[in-house]
Amino acid sequence: MKLSAMRALLREEGIRLTRSLGQNFLHDANQLRRIVALADLAPGERILEVGPGLGPLTEQLLAAGARVLAVEADRRLVRLLRQRWPDEPRLELLEADALAWLRQEPRDWRGWKLVANLPYSVASPLLVELALSTHPPAAMVVTVQKEVAARLAAGPGGRDYGVLSLLVQARYLPGRSFTIPRTCFHPPPKVESVCLRLDRRERTVVPEADLPAFRELVRTVFAQRRKQLATVLRARRPAAAVEAVFRELGLPPRIRPEAVDLETFARLASWWAKSEDAGR
Repeated sequence: MKLSAMRALLREEGIRLTRSLGQNFLHDANQLRRIVALADLAPGERILEVGPGLGPLTEQLLAAGARVLAVEADRRLVRLLRQRWPDEPRLELLEADALAWLRQEPRDWRGWKLVANLPYSVASPLLVELALSTHPPAAMVVTVQKEVAARLAAGPGGRDYGVLSLLVQARYLPGRSFTIPRTCFHPPPKVESVCLRLDRRERTVVPEADLPAFRELVRTVFAQRRKQLATVLRARRPAAAVEAVFRELGLPPRIRPEAVDLETFARLASWWAKSEDAGR
């Protein structure tokens, strides 16, 4: 859908886009094709699309032979999408808040891919929700704010490394990405965007049973990321237990959370759960 057609349709329908819903619609055909190419779709593949808007990416996904479940929160846009594809058997449209729906309706996503220009307002919590679900998608190809993409792909030692990096990378490996200029969206956002591919790990780094402890631990220590890790842990666990696990894992006494890698956090999460059970 060209920008002129997008503007005309919105004007004819009297629709004003809502910033609180993160409504910045990608209209550049070349960028849309790059997203679909990065998703590497096979005919008949099942795709979850969150925030289809007026359907420019939906159109490309259907043209690639995919079966699409599109979740849109804006009732006005759902009506337009249903008018555009009244009898498309490979498209299911759902009017819902995607994040709330994912939390209320757990399902097996193993045979699916998430391919979406995610609304900026829900991108991070939605990716965490899917990544830590019992059966997450095989891959996630998402367009997000540049700073969010940086956090998703970050490794230990940098300022971008933190809660989002660890919670998503517990299940996914960051892969290829490309930048999408602001001018490719309507209306243009204030920041640049990046399309990033995340592939589900073949080997689980954090066991399913440890995920609640892992989530709590990561959020706890990065809430005070400038403090030394041992200082933060001693506020919640016995000092002797903290010293013992530091010796076991070979951690320097003054290490900060941002310098600890995913595998070590996974081992710490197991200890965190057990030490909690033991009490202080």
